[in-house]
Formats: sequence, C-alpha cells, structure tokens
Amino acid sequence: MTLSLGLIYAVGVAYLAILFGIAFVADRSTRVGRLAASPWVFSLSLGVYATSWTFYGNIGFLAEQGYLYLTIYLGVTLAFAATPWLLRPLLRLTREQQLTSLADLFAFRYRSRLTGPVVALFMLAGVLPYIALQIKAVTESAAVLTAETPPHLLALAFSLTIAAFAILFGARHIAPREKHAGLVLAIAFESVIKLIAILVIAAVALFAVFGGPAGLNAWLDANPGATEALYAPVREGGWFAMMVLAFAAAFLLPRQFHMLFTENIDPRALNRAAWAFPAFLLLLNLPMPVLYWAGEAAGLAIDPNYYAIGIAGWLDSATLALLVFIGGVSAASAMMIVTTLALAHMGTNYLTPIGRLQEDDAPGSNLYRRLLWARRTWVVLIIGLGYAFYGVLQVVEGLAELGLISFAAVAQLLPGLAGLLFWNRATRFGFLAGLGAGILGWLFTLVLPLLDTAGILPGLPDPRDWLQAGHLDPWTFALTLSLGLNALLFVAVSLLTRPNAEEREAGRACCPGDAAGTAGGLPLAGDVGEMESALGATLGPGPARHEVQRALDELGLPRHTRSRSDLRRLRERIERNLSGLLGPVLARMIVDQHLRLDAAGRHTLGESLRRVEEQLETRALPLSGLAAELDALRRFHRQILHELPLGVASLTAGGEITGWNQALGQLTGIPPDTATGQPLDSLPRPWRGLLTAFIESPDPQWYKLHLELENGGRRLNLHKSDLLDSDGRREGRIILIEDVTDRAQLEAEIAHSDRLASIGRFAAGVAHEIGNPLTGIASLAQTLPLEQDPDEIRAIADDILAQTRRINDIVQSLITFAHAEEPAGSRFEDLEPGELIHEAIRLTRLAGRKDLHFVTFGLDTPGLQVRGARGPLLQVFINLLTNAEQASPEGATVRVGAERRDGRIRVAVEDEGAGIEPDSLDRLFEPFFTTKPTGQGTGLGLPVAYSIVQDHGGTLTATNRPEGGARFLLTLPGGDPS
Repeated sequence: MTLSLGLIYAVGVAYLAILFGIAFVADRSTRVGRLAASPWVFSLSLGVYATSWTFYGNIGFLAEQGYLYLTIYLGVTLAFAATPWLLRPLLRLTREQQLTSLADLFAFRYRSRLTGPVVALFMLAGVLPYIALQIKAVTESAAVLTAETPPHLLALAFSLTIAAFAILFGARHIAPREKHAGLVLAIAFESVIKLIAILVIAAVALFAVFGGPAGLNAWLDANPGATEALYAPVREGGWFAMMVLAFAAAFLLPRQFHMLFTENIDPRALNRAAWAFPAFLLLLNLPMPVLYWAGEAAGLAIDPNYYAIGIAGWLDSATLALLVFIGGVSAASAMMIVTTLALAHMGTNYLTPIGRLQEDDAPGSNLYRRLLWARRTWVVLIIGLGYAFYGVLQVVEGLAELGLISFAAVAQLLPGLAGLLFWNRATRFGFLAGLGAGILGWLFTLVLPLLDTAGILPGLPDPRDWLQAGHLDPWTFALTLSLGLNALLFVAVSLLTRPNAEEREAGRACCPGDAAGTAGGLPLAGDVGEMESALGATLGPGPARHEVQRALDELGLPRHTRSRSDLRRLRERIERNLSGLLGPVLARMIVDQHLRLDAAGRHTLGESLRRVEEQLETRALPLSGLAAELDALRRFHRQILHELPLGVASLTAGGEITGWNQALGQLTGIPPDTATGQPLDSLPRPWRGLLTAFIESPDPQWYKLHLELENGGRRLNLHKSDLLDSDGRREGRIILIEDVTDRAQLEAEIAHSDRLASIGRFAAGVAHEIGNPLTGIASLAQTLPLEQDPDEIRAIADDILAQTRRINDIVQSLITFAHAEEPAGSRFEDLEPGELIHEAIRLTRLAGRKDLHFVTFGLDTPGLQVRGARGPLLQVFINLLTNAEQASPEGATVRVGAERRDGRIRVAVEDEGAGIEPDSLDRLFEPFFTTKPTGQGTGLGLPVAYSIVQDHGGTLTATNRPEGGARFLLTLPGGDPS
C-alpha cells in the first residue's frame, strides 16, 4: 500500500489547522479557555514530552536496548514523585518572580550578564538534535507510506508549516507573562490523539498479527529469544544513566519547563499531574513490545522505528496508516511548536540586540512590536537551524540517539538547579565554571562522536578509548564525565568565591527553607506619574503607561497613591512583570536605573521588619518547629498591640506610617489599612498638624492637650519614643496617644468638689476672723460721738478704715480662691512662689488651727519664678499645707522652703507629725485613699494636687523625714528669672 505525498501533506496541514482552530477558539472564548485550567487538561498538555521519539523511536530503542526503554518513563516518574520538594518550589519561584524560561530562572539566581546568554545558547545547541529528530521522523514515516526516498522538499515544507503555526500559536501578540489557554488546550488535544493512535495500532497489531493475547503468548513460546533479547541489555547496565537523563528532561527540557511553569494556569493542577502524567506515559509505553513483536512476526523489512506505520501498510489499511501518521505528526509538531516558543523567548532576551533597549530611539519606537517581531524571527531561525541540522545528520539511524543527546545537554543544568533550590552559598562563578565544564564534556563525549558518525569529522577516536573507559556504555560514560566535572567545579568554585548582595537576595528568594529577603528601600519617585515618566525614557510612553497600570491593577492600588510603601511594592511588581517580558537581568537594570531607591533608607530596621510582616501575611510559608512557634508569638503580640485601648502609631525615620492600631483608628476616624503606608503629611486635619508638631517638639510628652474635633473637644496625652539601631541612629518613632477626656472631666469635678469643701471651710474661718475687726469697729464707732478733739476723731476714723481694710483683705482672699478655677495650661504665666505660699498660709490660718507655727525660707530669693496658673497652684499649696496642719501635733512647726535648681523650682513642705506608714506611701496620691479615720477625710486633697502638678509638667513626691514627720517635695518648671 502506498499513499500520495500530496495526500499526506494535505492531511498533516489539515490536522494542524484543526489544532489552530482549537487554540483560536480557546483564546477568544472565555468559557472554552477555562478548560485549560482543568488539572486533566494540564496533565495532558505535559504530554508534549512524548515526541516522535516516543511515538516511533521507542520501538527502535526497544529493539536495541530492550527494556531499558522504560527508563525514559521511570525517570520522569521519579521527577514527578518529587513534586513537593522539586516541582512545586520551582513553580512558586517562577510565578512569584515572573520567570518564563530556563535562562530567566538561572539568570535570576546567578546574577551575571553571562548566565542568561550561556544558558540560552547551550539550550539552543542542545535541543537542535531533538528538533532535527522530529523532522527526520515525519519525513521518514512519510517515506514508508509513499515508498519513496524522503525528499528535502517535504522536510522543508514541514519545517515552514510548523514555523507558521508556531507563530500563530504563541507569537501572534507579545504576552509572555500571560497564559496561552489556546496553546495548552491544543497540546492536550494532541496528547489525546497520540494516545489514541498508539493504542489503536497496538490493539490492531495484537489481533491482526497474533489473533489476540493467546496468539501472542504462543508466538513468544515459540520464539523465546524475543523475550530474552529485551532482558539482556538491562543486565548489562546503563539503566541508571538513562534514568538520570530522563529525570532531568522531565522538567528541564525547554518545552517541559514552558508547559510545566510558564503556561501553568492553576498551581493546584500540579497535584493531579504528579500522578496523572506518569500514568499517561505508562499507557503510551506499554504497547511498544507488542508493536515490536508484531513487526518481527509480520517480517517487516523496514527500520523498527516505523513498525507502527509498517503494520498499517502490511494490513493495507489507508485509514489506519493515516491515523498513525497523524499521531506521529502530532507528536513532532507539539514538540517543535512549544520548543521554538520557549527558545525564541530566550533568544530574544539574551542572544540578540533586538531585545535590548536604547534610550535614544525608545520614544519613537514601540517596544511590544519590536519584541514581537524579534520572537517571530527567532521562531523561524530556530526551525531553520533544526532543518539544517537534519540535513547534516540524515545518516544517523537511531531516533533515540538524537533524543538522548538533548537529554544529556539539559542534564548539565542539574548541579546549578540543586544550588538554586537548596544551597544559597552557590555563586555565579561556580555555576558558570561548572556549566562550562559540563558543556565541554557533553561536546567531547556525545557531539564529536555524532559528527564522526555523520561523516562531518571522520576519523575521530572514541573518547572512551582515550580515557580507557571502554567497559562503560556510551551514556554512562558521557554522563559520568560531563556531569561529574560540572558538579565538582560548581561546588569547588562556589566555595572559593563569595556571593554578592544580589546573589544572596536571590538565594533567599529561591531556597524554600530560607527566610525571604528583606533588603530594599523606598523609591525616590514621589508618585505613580513620576515613576511612569521615568520608565517612559526607556520603554516609551505607551508601554510604560501599560506596565505601570498593569502593576497597579495586580496590586489593587489606586493611581493617586503617594505612599512610599505602596510605591515600593509597585516598583517590585513592575520589575517582576518586566522580568517576564525582558528577562530578570534587563528588567533589574531598567528598574535600578529609572526607579532608584533612597540609599539613605535602604536598610532601615523598620522597613525590614515591615517587609517580613508583609511576606509572612501574604505568603503561605510552610513554617514548622521553632519558626512556627515564633510566628505564633509574633501574631499574638501583634494582636495585643492592635487591641490595646491606647492609640499606637509607628513611623519610619522618613515619616511614613508603618503601624496604626485599632484604638487610634477609632479615635482619629482613620482606618488602620488607610493610614498604614501613608506619609504623615497625607493625614487629614487636625491630625497631620498635631502629630507633625509633636514630632518636631523637643518635649517627650504632652499632657491633656485640648483638641477640637467634629464630635467635640477631646483631651489627649501624647508620648513619643525613638527607635534606635545598634549604632544609635534613629530608625523610626513610636507615638502613643491616650484619650483622657473622661478622666480629665472626672478630675475637674473632683477638684471642684475639693475646692468647694475648702471654700466652705475657709468661709467659717472668715466669719470668725471678721468678728474681731467688726468688734473693734463697733467699739470705735460707739466712742466716736463722745470725742470732741478733731485729731482724736481723725485717729478713730483711721482705725475704723484699717479694720475695714482688714475685713476686705480677708474677704478678697476667699473670693480670689473661689474664682481661681481656670483649666491648667490655659493661663500660664510667670509667678512668684513666695507670694502664692504666703497667700496659702493666710487662707490655711483662716480655717485652721491657731497654735501652729509656719516657718518659711528661701521664698525671697531673687529670680525665683515658677511657670504656671495662679489658681490651680494656689490650690496645690493650700492642700499641702492643710495636710501638714492635720498631721501636726499641738504647737508644732510647719516649714515651707523653695529653691531654684537646674532651671526648675523645688518647694518642700515639712511637718512634725507621725510620718506616713511605708505601706501607704505608694497609694498616697490615689483618689479616695486616706490615712484618717472614717468620716474625717475625703482622700481627694493630695490626688487633686498631684494631678494639677502633672498638668504643669512637674512632680510631687512624699517621703518620711529621718527626724520624724513627712516631707512633700514639689518640683515645677521655672519661669524667666529676669
């Protein structure tokens, strides 16, 4: 049976057109596109691993290597069994950092301008044999169906067709950061076609050639050598090297990396793929012995690689032959399309100046259009190189051999990947040295022998003979030499060199067990528009606007935000998005150049702690043991802070609010989420002015500050404290705000009650004191009519006026005390403490005992001035003197003295009483606490005095004198001594 070349080509193009239709509908229809997020579809899309090698070459590999062909499946199974420790951390890293290719991944971790280009160039060179394998498999399978020599025209036509469809699939628009739902769905559909084709031809071969399972068993019994031939290679060794190669290929081949990580729509789908994809490969691989034995039993005189198509021809079934051919085309086209898209991205960003940006031509250019055409150019170039490689290597018989050479190439990335995930001490020098040695080993052990076989470099000796390793199979020898040198140099050079700051930061981001990096700073840009203008200098105005808006939308930030914390998050998001577009190296260069950080605040403790807080809250980090306990303790303490009834705000040295608890939110009406991250000067009035003035004030606290708000006036106590680093530099501030409105009102009522009690007591004394001069006035008035001498009358009149003045002074003292009730701080002035104390002594004498002696000292010292309000301070001295009077025995002396010391006025009031019980000293100033018997004291006098002194910024303490009695020491701010 033969088919025309035109029919085969038409069927192939029609099949690719169907694939494109599926991708087109999925991209245009949200409902259809959602299917790409299904775990089943994702698992099937990973079937891009199964290329024409699996579809055709596995039978030829089975014929040469027996059951060793299963190692290609088992290595992949091992890789997916390690999903929690290998694939999931890689997926997390690539998603968080927007890494869309192998070159991006290693360039991000090993920060060097050489890393990305070296990886990209090596991947291109390493995958070219694999691309050539696909072209070879399709053209040779067509040759089997047409019974013609595979024409170069067919290979060229197939290559051009694949290039066109690759552009349509993934290079219609520049969106490497977005997921191509259409591509995922189309590749999953191809996997289903491959599986159906291989299962159908295997089932047909089983029944058509052998008559069923019983016939197959009978044939095997009659040909025992057929089974033994498959077991023999396994006994000879080589299986370990094969499994290592397949293990690396499972996720490091560019196409596998692209589908596993770049096109992963839902990370949860990886859980299903961990077992579903190996099961898919098992179904593909199990029929291979049946097809091989069927080809042998049918006596097919063709290359074993193409026994599947040969059986269809042997049965003279054009339909079956076309089904198998479509399966082969499906396997080859899927690999070539995804591989070229992955390599095109690496080539654009790392191997050509097309992807580089020049500031002088950026304003007139379109970044996205330039990158789009660069990717399209690379797609055509890569497939063209693959076609050229196919033309050179037509004489190489084994499809598996070409595939294994590519597997060995990507295996050279294993040491670097191990360092990336598990060793943050690894350096870029170690990676490049190890990879360079691995590349040389790969060229020496695999590529040179391949070129010798192809006749390009004939006469080259076998490398195993050079190194006297002829007892090893070629793959074990190649892997041991290249990967061994690679790992050795990687570790040795990394130990001999030190990672720089960027590598340490990247290492912390890559290693799952390490804390996330906290390095960073605050952008110099003041707002979003400034950042957009800065980026426009390189990206162009349009792309810059698009990238900034995209980052704002992803973070949920308003465009008008001026928070430096928000701007820092925006900067990080822009860098990550540009990393997906241009690669991490170029993205970092652009962002560092145009969105510079404030170097002065780059490593502040407050910023570092806040970044840690953000990452602990937003990332589901798998903490355990001590780390989990510390995180629980952190959350507990933070909860306490947020639920404190005291308002707490924390600020950076630059004035950005980093903390704002719930109590402060209720007091100010500004929610914590709104205030946090904002600069202090962005707060509404009156809080902006109040907090700014308080921070700039030299005073560490303000007491009972009156603040007018919309819901009425409030009394506030404010306290502040600096946060210092180990060198004593201020890194931030803590501000405590206490609403004492209710307490201040209560204290005012208590003071008012105490004053009324004092007035009542003084009124009785006044009545008694007025009696004496009134008696004198009455006596003088009675003698006045009897006097005739004018001089005597004038003398009597003067005595009456003197007694009247005495009465007036007594009454005025009481009136002055009764009216002196202005709030503390409202009328502060410079006062003479001596005048206040003498007035207090006179008032105390009016209502108190007459047997006491009051002795004063130091009150007449020049320049003795106190800063305060007259009425409240007079109340303080009266309360202290009254307390001393009540504690003193009969005929005792009360001493009152004052002095100026260090700019403050110290007043001491001493009595000769029994002193204060030690247990009572700590409670002496508590409201309603009294040492007097029940009914003889209110317990308000000393607390009122203490509160007034605090309002004046002073202190009031009580101690016992060694010689007996109590001493009350009052300290007040001094006034202007001049």
